[in-house]
Amino acid sequence: MKFNILTLFPDMFSAVNTSMVGRAVKNGLIDFNVVNIRDFSTDKHKKTDDMPFGGGQGMLLMAQPLWGAMDSVGAQNKRVIYMSPRGKLMDQNLIEDLAQEEEIVILCGHYEGVDQRVLDYWNCEEVSIGDYVLTGGELASMVMIDAVARMIPGVLASREAAVDESVYSGLLEYPQYTQPRSFEGLDVPEVLLNGNHQLIHLWKLEQALRLTRARRPDLFQNFLSRRDELTRPERKVLDKVISEGSEDEQGK
Repeated sequence: MKFNILTLFPDMFSAVNTSMVGRAVKNGLIDFNVVNIRDFSTDKHKKTDDMPFGGGQGMLLMAQPLWGAMDSVGAQNKRVIYMSPRGKLMDQNLIEDLAQEEEIVILCGHYEGVDQRVLDYWNCEEVSIGDYVLTGGELASMVMIDAVARMIPGVLASREAAVDESVYSGLLEYPQYTQPRSFEGLDVPEVLLNGNHQLIHLWKLEQALRLTRARRPDLFQNFLSRRDELTRPERKVLDKVISEGSEDEQGK
């Protein structure tokens, strides 16, 4: 998959050449084309922003340099994502959808945004990573790139590694432990040491259900619709956690 990244700060994207994504680049699974928007400014000082018509706070990225940057990557025939706090909230469905593309263009805004004509002409999809505002779209785009990269075949050791974590399964991830078995008087739960894979699976499910119910009740409610997909022992665990929640509510 190829990511074309349009930004005023290309040096920030040195981070994509590290860790899992960096290995995917070396293995030819991912390709990055980082484009400096400033290179396409026709202003002698390479100016890329100006004050908005009608007044308002801050500065806007101008249409002219953005137009040239878009043209340079053939954005007319590609899916274009604009990282924006007013965009659609990024979720797993969108991530998996983007992972099906062979090539996408990511526009990183800065200042107070970009000239609307750019968004309209290039049919940009506005995407947000959360209900807060960042200085620019660079960090947000790296979050999206990392999430999409995980879904590309071959990037992780297996498909299971990509989907068996956190919200991929519909639940938050269960607690995990490693050596030593005992540390500072704190012990690893005995169930994880007995080698009974069925009991371990049910313990992990129970912990994930409890964490999700406490921290993300919206995800927990969504997971309830999948009850019929569970095995009988799994349904018993789910019913146990539901009953615990009911008892907690009554105790308040």
